[in-house]
Amino acid sequence: MAVNVMILPSPKCLFDDSVQIKVEGLSPWQEVTLRASLTDENGEFFQSFAYYRAENNGELDLTCSSALGGSYSGVEPMGLLWSLESKTPFKRLAKKNVLTPFYVHVEVFEGHTNTSQLLGKCINERKFLGEQVKRIPVREGRLKATLFLPPGLGPFPGLIDLYGTGGGLAEYRASLLASRGFVTLALAYLAFEDIPAIPDILELDYFGEAVKFLRKQQQVKDTGIGVLGLSKGADLALSLATFLPGIKAAVSISGCGVNSFIPLRVNGFTIPPHPYDLGRMKIAGESGMMDCSEVLDDPRDQATWDCRIPVEKSSAKFLFLSGLDDKNWKSELCCRETVQRLQQCGRDVEFYCYPGAGHLLEPPYLPLCHVSIHKLVGAFMLWGGQQREHARAQEDAWHRIQVFFQQHLLYSDAIKSNL
Repeated sequence: MAVNVMILPSPKCLFDDSVQIKVEGLSPWQEVTLRASLTDENGEFFQSFAYYRAENNGELDLTCSSALGGSYSGVEPMGLLWSLESKTPFKRLAKKNVLTPFYVHVEVFEGHTNTSQLLGKCINERKFLGEQVKRIPVREGRLKATLFLPPGLGPFPGLIDLYGTGGGLAEYRASLLASRGFVTLALAYLAFEDIPAIPDILELDYFGEAVKFLRKQQQVKDTGIGVLGLSKGADLALSLATFLPGIKAAVSISGCGVNSFIPLRVNGFTIPPHPYDLGRMKIAGESGMMDCSEVLDDPRDQATWDCRIPVEKSSAKFLFLSGLDDKNWKSELCCRETVQRLQQCGRDVEFYCYPGAGHLLEPPYLPLCHVSIHKLVGAFMLWGGQQREHARAQEDAWHRIQVFFQQHLLYSDAIKSNL
């Protein structure tokens, strides 16, 4: 019997879909190595592997078969995905062109030591754009953005998606959210086209234009807009929810409740950037990786309070997500301080802090990026995180983000989503 490698329920899926990887046609108790690999759009090669022993029926099912070692161990149905590592050190796997999928090659080799004998293989095509989801570049007024529309008339919840100080226009999270039923606007605000990498000031009016643009889309439900952001994008999400009308729900991912790094002009006044001291930066490893977790001043220090975002003045709902192993800054401490401020005002707030998770909490099955070049500073940045724990956090956070926005933008607060 030939060895058959299967991806179920289909070899084609969205990137955030979990799949069942099965192998049939092995000998009883046969020792094999499973290997996954992909090449990204920059030509970088990512690979993972794990050792398995077939069951007595000659089959493997990664939903219940235990890996004996390799890139991970134990029962990890999606371990071959989240444990992918680049051949070149310190490369981050991200998607530039969401119109094309990643092709993940899954191979089965004889034995645990010599993997020269290939027994079987298949390809898992993992897409970032669901069937009939529309991608529309937006250059309206000052806006530099991409709009993603789910198929159908809707109305759908509307979201604004913001990334951090690396800048550019990241679309892969927005495209996946649109594939899950959200009209999503991926918005650039740093280092894109004519937008400078480090502007002297950020104007809240620019983000206000994005809110107005999204609200006038016919497919957007008129119950209010949601906003989510990672890192610097997270404190901007809080600022939008605090100062702009029409924002009903905001998600802060690895963020803080203060205005970070760049002054923000708001309705005639300016929120200064939170103080930081690069002298507190630590250098880790021979490659000179930057650990910036101690750089920000303590947000509980009263001397820094003019940099706070007054979220307690907002009527929006908030979800805070952070990792305890965040090496970019102490997002857990910063989030906890903000959550306590809201709770003191009698507000219900959702806050989840993940042990072993780093700064870059991404959609599920994107592998942990522990270190990478930061585009803004041009040096290796330590992001933190432990592989397995970070993968668990990403799965949980992605689920919570969708449920949160469904509850507060699609249904009434009393109705629980069955997502």
